[in-house]
Amino acid sequence: MMTDFLLIAGVVIVAAFFWQLRQMAEICRQFAERESQRQRVQLLSVAMSAARPAFSSSGLGWKASFQFEFSTDGINQFKGHIHMLGKRIQKIEWPIFPEPEWSQAPTSRGSMGGGCGGSCRSGGCR
Repeated sequence: MMTDFLLIAGVVIVAAFFWQLRQMAEICRQFAERESQRQRVQLLSVAMSAARPAFSSSGLGWKASFQFEFSTDGINQFKGHIHMLGKRIQKIEWPIFPEPEWSQAPTSRGSMGGGCGGSCRSGGCR
C-alpha cells in the first residue's frame, strides 16, 4: 500500500518537472522569436542544451540552457545561448555577427529539395 503511494507520488513529481521543462522551452522559444525580430535576424531553431535541478525564489525548479540558431543572410548560421532559472530569463548571449542586409538576402521560393526557386513556372529551367 505504501509502495503504491510512493510510486504514484514519484510519477507525479517526474511529470511535474517534465511539464515545467516544457513550459520553459515554450517561454524560451517565444523570447528567442521576439529578440530575433528585434535584432532583425531569422530564427532557425531553439533547443535545450542542458538542464539541472536548482532552487529559485519560487522553490525547487530547473536551471536550463537553451541554444538558438539564427541567420543574418539566409546562408550563414550563428549560435546563441539563453540561460533560464525557473521560468525567468537570466541571460542571453549573442555571438558577434554582421549586420543583416535584407536587400541582398536570398528568398525561399519554390519547392524543397533542389527546386529551381520558382523560375520553373516562367520557363527559366530547361
